[in-house]
Amino acid sequence: MYFCPACSNLLLVQSDGTQRLYCQTCPYIYPIVKTIVQRKTLDRKQVDDVLGGDEAWANVDQTEASCPRCEHDRAYYMQIQTRSADEPMTTFYKCTGLKCGWQWKE
Repeated sequence: MYFCPACSNLLLVQSDGTQRLYCQTCPYIYPIVKTIVQRKTLDRKQVDDVLGGDEAWANVDQTEASCPRCEHDRAYYMQIQTRSADEPMTTFYKCTGLKCGWQWKE
């Protein structure tokens, strides 16, 4: 993306015989004489565990619930108020299977 040096708006591409970058708000025009290529690699953010990570699941209860991924019959669960107080709590589950650990909600 290129921006206008006069007013800082985004420059658009105009292709009417010759290609050029132009500004919609001021008379700035930049003729394109060669191919313009810019590559920018972005660093990915580290995703935070919304439910608090492994520490949040340390002292929770277990119940009989079928895991949607591995069909294990037990899961940890916790209830969190995710909406306003007049809405019911959301129940989050985590599979107790040693190799699974899948998390889901109901």
